[in-house]
Amino acid sequence: MTVPLRSPALDRRPSKALIIGLVLSSLLALGVLAVLLASGGPIGFGLSALLAIAPLPVLLAAVLSLDRLEPEPKLHLAFCFAWGAGVAVGVAILLSLLGVELFARAGYGEQAVSLISTVVLAPVIEEALKGAALLLLLRRRREIDGLTDGIVYASMAGLGFAAVENVGYYLMAYGEDGAGAVVQLFVIRGLIDPLGHPVYTAMIGVGVAYALTRRNAFRFAAVPLGYLAAVLLHALWNGAASTGSLAMVAGAYLVIMVALIALIAITVVERRQLVSRMGAYLPAYASTGLVSELDVRMLTTMRARREARKWARGIGLGRQMSDYQQAATELTMLHLRAEREGADPGRFEAERELLLGAMARARRW
Repeated sequence: MTVPLRSPALDRRPSKALIIGLVLSSLLALGVLAVLLASGGPIGFGLSALLAIAPLPVLLAAVLSLDRLEPEPKLHLAFCFAWGAGVAVGVAILLSLLGVELFARAGYGEQAVSLISTVVLAPVIEEALKGAALLLLLRRRREIDGLTDGIVYASMAGLGFAAVENVGYYLMAYGEDGAGAVVQLFVIRGLIDPLGHPVYTAMIGVGVAYALTRRNAFRFAAVPLGYLAAVLLHALWNGAASTGSLAMVAGAYLVIMVALIALIAITVVERRQLVSRMGAYLPAYASTGLVSELDVRMLTTMRARREARKWARGIGLGRQMSDYQQAATELTMLHLRAEREGADPGRFEAERELLLGAMARARRW
């Protein structure tokens, strides 16, 4: 059974631009990896790639768990990841090399150029390129319904970037000091601070999402402020790491963890607000026979939703219950968008009928 799970429900065709972007970004990522393979050899590259990929399943699951109430389209998520791994990494390398060359020609010493590259060039260039993935999604702006969506998309771009970047760092460590150095670096980059890039870029995601979902004057400043926050967090970590001071690294790590907790809190608060709003909109559909008082109680708390899915799985109807819950969530989102932005009556009615049809198909069981 196929249920329309994303609004706008009338537009189910994949975006050709996103598909082209996904393919080109993926090819560029493969090109970067091929260069690393050629430069580092199969053994060093194999070890580096294995360690870079190893944490990814857990990290991807952690990011996607933030969005389980209203999952984003797989194409959009894949595009952001590929953009980070391909375009952002490839262009960042070129621009960073150019910047280093310009500062070197300006007469700066090797140590000064290295510090500028690490603390200034890398954060400014990399965050702009990763964050560009969200700006490219603005043509599909209705997919960004809240701050959580911006966080998820930005985090996917950050994870893609970090995965390929880590291969390069591990390969350099292997070339300089062997496998032992790679494992030590993996502990830092893969275990202690695996969410650095996603957290930095999530600041941009919050800014873009805020600008799209709010109607106050501050929304015009949200994107540049989000970018500034991303650059500052990135520069803070790079600067602390370059000093070699354990106290500096610990302080920077604490700030990043505070930012991570704030991002999680945003998603939790937003999720609870969305669920609670169902109690305002869904009772109006009682006359359709698709929403009962018991359904409203089930849908309007996270605990009740989990218990309902667990009960449904026990009788073999877990998929139908999940489809019903998600269609009801999309119906609520449709009302919220109409309330926030206004809506064409014809389009609103057509989307609403599709979502009610999805709920009806799920309830038929």
